[in-house]
Amino acid sequence: MSLQGKNIVIGVCGSIAAYKIATLVRLLVKEKAAVQIIMTPDAVEFITPLTLSTLSNKPVLVDYFDKKTGSWNNHVHLGLEADLLLIAPATANTLAKMANGQCDNLLTAVYLSAKCPVFVAPAMDLDMWKHPATQRNITLLKSYNNTIIHPGNGELASGLTGEGRLAEPEEILAYLSNYFTRSQPLSGRKALVTAGPTHEAIDPVRFIGNHSSGKMGYAIAEELKNLGAQVTLVSGPTHLSAPGDVNRISVISASQMLEAANTYFDAADIIVMSAAVADYTPETVADQKIKKKEDTFAIPLKKTTDILATLGKRKTDKQVLIGFALETNNELENAKGKLQKKNLDYIVLNSMQDKGAGFSTDTNKVTIIAKDGTLKEFSLKTKQEVAKDICNIIIRHPYPSN
Repeated sequence: MSLQGKNIVIGVCGSIAAYKIATLVRLLVKEKAAVQIIMTPDAVEFITPLTLSTLSNKPVLVDYFDKKTGSWNNHVHLGLEADLLLIAPATANTLAKMANGQCDNLLTAVYLSAKCPVFVAPAMDLDMWKHPATQRNITLLKSYNNTIIHPGNGELASGLTGEGRLAEPEEILAYLSNYFTRSQPLSGRKALVTAGPTHEAIDPVRFIGNHSSGKMGYAIAEELKNLGAQVTLVSGPTHLSAPGDVNRISVISASQMLEAANTYFDAADIIVMSAAVADYTPETVADQKIKKKEDTFAIPLKKTTDILATLGKRKTDKQVLIGFALETNNELENAKGKLQKKNLDYIVLNSMQDKGAGFSTDTNKVTIIAKDGTLKEFSLKTKQEVAKDICNIIIRHPYPSN
């Protein structure tokens, strides 16, 4: 219970999404955290302080001076005593104040006084979220070492559909729990990650390839490193730079990726195979550039070795093996079949039917399926956030005792 005994201060702003905070408070209290709610004056129009004080078992604070009790709400002490400050829902107005150091209410005063980590969960309409001013403020808040819990994609209060939904209470809880267990929960473990495409040479200037950018695998490698793992990243051709302290092994073809994976597999506790490996490769590679002659041109192909299946046969119960499935039809059925056939612990399914997911994008929408058949669907998120979700699964995996 990573949240037990932690002092969590939640700043609630004036947004229709404020209703979700009631569920979040219940979840935190269930985890035995001490929760102190601070509301902006506008927030009380969306959810009553009585509701949140009842759930948190503490009076809700709104103003510097409580006229009813005659007590002074000391923003300095509130900021110093908190183990974590969460602003949720964070409106565009409050984001602007935080980014620019403005302090005209109790919540922003506590924010400026806080010495603890600050998590910010924005909620607003699509156009407000996308506005350059808001994005500039988000960039500034990140530069202050605040953690942004990215808003979800879906139907908004305005009737529009897009980014701007407050993250679900369960997702926010996972972020907070992960922070308190983040003191290197994967320290001492070795991880092997594959990423990017493979290029199968036809001749010295042409190849068979795919549109994989490698962004998903690189994000996973970085998150595993942040969690304390010693990471080896086997990467196909990509323009991305490897995260610091990650051992990058650059390969081009499927056969080279297989060789590298075989080399590092046995020593790895965690294996995440996110590369888009070619299924076929030319039977022969021409020594010289093939000249254009005939109207039609056929290239005999042969199957590449299935790297994931090869590693699955060698996997021990002390290793966790995760594969990816990019499907266009019968998604769940095909992914579950791949999971069992290749002896995986988990498979990450993403569909080409989902807008904003797949190759070359900065976002992804995945479903993670476990060997026992349980599955968890996630909303459209940045690939960095998807990497965190995958790594949360890895952290919770039931490793056998040594």
